[in-house]
Amino acid sequence: MASVLQIATKKSPDLGEYDPLTQADSDESEDDLVLNLQKNGGVKNGKSPLGDVPEPDSDAEVAEAAKPHLSEVTTEGYPSEPLGGLEQKAASSLVSYVRTSVFLLTLGISMILVLLCAFLIPCPPRDLHSTWSRHLGSQGGGDLSPLELADVNGDGLRDVLLSFVMSRNGSAVGVSRPAANLVCLSGMNGSTLWSTLLPEEAQDITCLKLIPGNLAEAICLVTGTHKMLSAFNASSGKAIWTLNPNYLSNGTLAAPVVVLPDLDEDGVRDLVLLTIGELQPDLCFLLVSGRTGRPLGRPVKYNIVGVGNLIGPQVYITTNGAVYILFGFGNIQAVALRDIFVQAQNRDSSPPSLQIEEPEWEKRRSINLSELIDVYSDGVELLQMVKAPDSNCSNLLITTRQGLVLLRGQNLTPYWTSSLQGLHSQPTPGYFTDDQTLDFLLQIQDGVGMKKMMVVDGDSGSVIWSYSAPCHMKETPATSAVTSDQKSVFLFWAEGLSPASPNSGIILGTEPPGLHHLYLLHPAFPSILLDLANTTGTVTASEVGINDLWKDAFYVTRTTGSEGHPAALVVSKLSLRWALMEGQMAQLQESTPKIGRGELRRFLSRIKFVEAPYEVSGC
Repeated sequence: MASVLQIATKKSPDLGEYDPLTQADSDESEDDLVLNLQKNGGVKNGKSPLGDVPEPDSDAEVAEAAKPHLSEVTTEGYPSEPLGGLEQKAASSLVSYVRTSVFLLTLGISMILVLLCAFLIPCPPRDLHSTWSRHLGSQGGGDLSPLELADVNGDGLRDVLLSFVMSRNGSAVGVSRPAANLVCLSGMNGSTLWSTLLPEEAQDITCLKLIPGNLAEAICLVTGTHKMLSAFNASSGKAIWTLNPNYLSNGTLAAPVVVLPDLDEDGVRDLVLLTIGELQPDLCFLLVSGRTGRPLGRPVKYNIVGVGNLIGPQVYITTNGAVYILFGFGNIQAVALRDIFVQAQNRDSSPPSLQIEEPEWEKRRSINLSELIDVYSDGVELLQMVKAPDSNCSNLLITTRQGLVLLRGQNLTPYWTSSLQGLHSQPTPGYFTDDQTLDFLLQIQDGVGMKKMMVVDGDSGSVIWSYSAPCHMKETPATSAVTSDQKSVFLFWAEGLSPASPNSGIILGTEPPGLHHLYLLHPAFPSILLDLANTTGTVTASEVGINDLWKDAFYVTRTTGSEGHPAALVVSKLSLRWALMEGQMAQLQESTPKIGRGELRRFLSRIKFVEAPYEVSGC
């Protein structure tokens, strides 16, 4: 018969092999177990599922099982753990210590990395409600107010570029033309990033990339009122090149410079200038290299017959890729860029990119095959290109003394005509309806000190919204901004408003003349205007920019002193999302159901702004 200890250590699928550590940690010692075995003849404390252990066959086996081994008794007579158990216990403690150390070390390294990221990696500028105003002193004169937005310091926010006349005395002896200053202000806080002197007043500032590619630096082209054309590095304000005035000896600059495709194949887009003779109404085109600022050939002269405003020049690229230049006096004529290039270079051939023709445009040449193409000739005041629906091409929106005309860019036929009198300011494009066709906000003089605002449907030319407001500023700029749901908010200036009379569409002023308010119209609430800001100065220019990071739009204004006060030049920036939540609601008429302030605020808080797809020059 097997001994009791052999039976206790026998393998079973439930108990497994004998474990010294488990045996050492049990509540009862081996001696107690042996006594229980002797008294009761079996294991009673273990409660083994195998049942009772069989009784030993003889007393000798019981006595033999009860004898302790020397290895299990210490010198003091107490039972001791086996040597293997001590080694396993020490190894277990060492592994636990190593695991704890590795965990703490990993946690410490992670915390250090988080702190480094928080303090060393620059966070993007948080332009939450960067509303600032910068006083640039008293303006020394000048009738023009160029204003441009461009990110010149790479912080993701568009900065503000403007030019203003410093003094009418001139910067040099014998020079009667006023000196001017070109200034770049930070879009974040309005601080001066750089400034430089100009030899004459600027009529336009255009910032863009002349070299294709995302890594190319932005260039700011500044067109003067007399003979100045300069290219400046947008980030530093240093001049890259300046056109030699001797090339314009027979005329002065009639309009801002226009950017063309790359004509000399040097990898940089080229330019074209339109000059007008000082003693005769001849118009000359001068092609200029975008890389060096030197002429690409001789001037090309055209004899233009017309009366009215100078139109253009503007570049139009047709669906086939033909490039035309639009210009005129009170009318619109077109000339192929190919014809200008051939005459300027005094040769018969042109680059392959300029040899493309648009058949529908070429049909409009006169019988004698003149280079000029008649586009429109009925009292033209303004010309702008607007994006055609469901296309990357553009149509031609023409403002005349009689109203508006929208021409199809593909074949120059009228899309619609709208009869409107007193329209002198450029229409503001935006999405007012749901058809994804650009509509237009118009400002029309409506009596003394009154101005009528209206929205014209871009699909039909009909008026779909209008109201009259007091406004004593002669020409106030209007702008728009596109939201993420393909709607547009329209911004314009007027004097204080009060609710409309039930029997009249006229909005009466609540304040004395002199304080003008910036109002915002959202097409979802046509009976409400939001009052965002006010000023006592004269608003001469405004621009809307988009902050892509925060899906916000900002509104930049350029104002001068009001009549009878010093012409202090002030530039201001207003975050539109912040202004929407802080603006005051002006109810134009009772609406059904009535719109609550809470409902309006919840709607406005969800507005996000995106870049507008308006700027196109053809297809």
